[in-house]
Amino acid sequence: MKKLIVILIFSSIMLTGCVTVQPWEREKLSDPIMIINENPLEKGMFEHHIDYREGSTGATGAQSGGCGCG
Repeated sequence: MKKLIVILIFSSIMLTGCVTVQPWEREKLSDPIMIINENPLEKGMFEHHIDYREGSTGATGAQSGGCGCG
């Protein structure tokens, strides 16, 4: 009986994430409200400021010199 309950719980968890997105539903997913960071330029400037202030770079994918110039 325990095995059956475990199998049912596991299968219900695994089946809940399976979704096929139709082309007409993609419009809802591409809505600007779904963007985590609205202004990528502002984010880049903030990360550059933190890197320059702390004297460290890396882990963000940005490449620049250590002088803070860019």
